[in-house]
Amino acid sequence: MKDGMTHAPKGKPAPVVKPGEFVFAAAHLDHGHIYGQCNGLVEAGGTLRYVFDPDAERVKEFVRRYPGVKPVDSLDRIFDDPEVRLVAAAAVPSERGPLGCRVMRAGRDYFTDKTPFTTSAQLAEARAVAAENGRKYMVYFSERLHVECAVFAGQLIAEGAIGTVLQTIGTGPHRLNAASRPAWFFEKEKYGGILCDIGSHQCEQFLFYTGAKDARLNFSAVANYANPDFPELEDFGEASYAADNGTSGYFRCDWLTPDGLPTWGDGRMIILGTKGYIELRKYLELPQSAGEQLYLVDGHGSRQISCEGKVGFPFFGELILDCLERTERAMTQEHAFKAAELCLIAQEKAIRLGQRSPAC
Repeated sequence: MKDGMTHAPKGKPAPVVKPGEFVFAAAHLDHGHIYGQCNGLVEAGGTLRYVFDPDAERVKEFVRRYPGVKPVDSLDRIFDDPEVRLVAAAAVPSERGPLGCRVMRAGRDYFTDKTPFTTSAQLAEARAVAAENGRKYMVYFSERLHVECAVFAGQLIAEGAIGTVLQTIGTGPHRLNAASRPAWFFEKEKYGGILCDIGSHQCEQFLFYTGAKDARLNFSAVANYANPDFPELEDFGEASYAADNGTSGYFRCDWLTPDGLPTWGDGRMIILGTKGYIELRKYLELPQSAGEQLYLVDGHGSRQISCEGKVGFPFFGELILDCLERTERAMTQEHAFKAAELCLIAQEKAIRLGQRSPAC
């Protein structure tokens, strides 16, 4: 897979409900991650009934991939069906927050692609709406939720395999593929900035693996090192956090994946514990092309574990049950909002790199 925008993992069907027990719809197909979102829900037993998008060609392609789904001409047509429990969407990033509030106010749960917001005002509104009516504003943090070695790492940590987690170091490189990107991708007001966008994955993983509930930003920085033709694009970003439980996290993300790499990005994560550490190589193992590799080093030795096809993607089934039973197995609402808050803070406070400082 050369392009992360079209990356849509598929797993083994693991339904948690019978056909028709959990009906959902898809809307605003601006980003290809909508296919990963829908794949996960369908494999967990969800019934995909409707699709809406103003672009007829996008709808046509969606129906080709999901035969039987019914196109409708507006979101209101989706809301007219009382059996629809959730709306999955991958709108332009700047539109995701307002769309989510509209969905929640219509009495449905909302499942959006990351990044969930581009401004702190959007986050504040969504927090208020979710608190008011109890609807869910869930986020597709695919770099943890739809990667089996990342899922397995969470299970190992819960079992105490590396003791108490102290720090995470994440890398999120992506291939730009500028010619295939829509215009909004290069407009900062619409995509939010690199730390807000793909940095949101890293903030969520930091909170999840360390078990932190909140964190203070130490520093953040952004740059446009290699793409002067797109002046609003940030192709590099980094941030460091100190968490409320004494742990720390650092990440780097970029749009600088070279053409020679056989996949869209060499995403990695190192998780340090008091009794060992875990390294994840999510999408490939150089110089090979097989990803989903987990390295575990502890007091007994070191192991390489191939996770593909081993642990599946439990998030989607848990999300369905959460929507039906009003629980929080898959992810707490506060966790989703806090990850969004951390990436927004990093983006807002980032210094600009790329030019030599007079002090140097």
